[in-house]
Amino acid sequence: MSEDSAVRSGGLAARVPSWESLSTTFAERPTRPPTRRIAAAGVLLALVVAVAALLWAKWLPYEAKVATLSGTHAWSGTSVLAVGGVQPGDAPSWHAATTFFTTYLQAIWKALVAALLISAAVQAFVPRAWLLRLLNRPGRLRSAAVGGLVSTPSMMCTCCTAPVAATLRRDGVSPAAALAYWLGNPLLNPAVIVFLALVAPWQWTVTRVVVGAVVVIAGSALVARFTARDEVPVEQVTGAAQTPAADWFATAPERFARTLARLVLTLVPEYLVVVLAVGAFRGWLFPLGGSTVHAGVLVVLVAAVVGTLLVIPTGGEIPVLQGLALAGVSLGGIGALLLTLPAVSLPGMAMVARAFGWRTTWATAAVVAVGGIVAGVVLTTLPS
Repeated sequence: MSEDSAVRSGGLAARVPSWESLSTTFAERPTRPPTRRIAAAGVLLALVVAVAALLWAKWLPYEAKVATLSGTHAWSGTSVLAVGGVQPGDAPSWHAATTFFTTYLQAIWKALVAALLISAAVQAFVPRAWLLRLLNRPGRLRSAAVGGLVSTPSMMCTCCTAPVAATLRRDGVSPAAALAYWLGNPLLNPAVIVFLALVAPWQWTVTRVVVGAVVVIAGSALVARFTARDEVPVEQVTGAAQTPAADWFATAPERFARTLARLVLTLVPEYLVVVLAVGAFRGWLFPLGGSTVHAGVLVVLVAAVVGTLLVIPTGGEIPVLQGLALAGVSLGGIGALLLTLPAVSLPGMAMVARAFGWRTTWATAAVVAVGGIVAGVVLTTLPS
């Protein structure tokens, strides 16, 4: 390479930002804190964005769904894992990938858009000090309890809540609170709990609420406790370089646009690729059903593991579990999937890993799998 070529190449490299620098730039926040009145206006603006997005994507559709189920007491949807005629044990195929991909996206795209808007609004409009004052409480259990409680109104699946959880961690929210928010959305979703109460045996609802609450609060605190030395530093995930702003509120729209762009460019592509891969391999990833063994310890263990890997839309576990119950799968296997199917997934883990670190992310998946085994035992021992 000639000297002129090297100069031109170096100049081009200097002008094209890397993903790391792009993420750092988009994550910048002003160092000068806003006044209390301006900060309150920012929080109010973020609440308006969140309420509008959730009304459109979650609250109104779920209200209509509850009204329908109250009259029919029967779930009308089918299992997303079986779309395209894919059966347990089927080999990976492009047909399996695309049919799952399109069906899943049709079910969750509104929630994903809402999650991205809420994430950007939180980071752009809510002062970091206010956010930390709300979620970072003394003791990991208290932080996890608050994170789980705050998660319940948004009612998102594990993948759609991942951008918000990652944003919370980037803003300095403790791992216990951010993890509890991530897990609490799918596990403590009030709408899904009502759905279960209307269409499933009462034992399913009790198991989901009790074991789900334990996993969200105690599980998040436990993961935070034992991965504390491996946590991603807040300075690393937020970006150390911050620029002062003359007017915090005046620069909020620009921060919102930059944060939204960062989320779309860094999270959505990898999320879609992993969803496509899960769809292609779902025949192997979900071997339960068909001619497989339906009872025993092995079924519970398999259900606990595969449930942490698969991705489903909100409430998507209900038709899956109803179909398996009709096929004769044991209560232990049903209980394990009742907890693990909605809690975490491979696409969700891929989306939060940068903010939490892979060690914390995999530890969370392991805690969920153990929680699934506990749920299987609880559901088996409850009186019929």
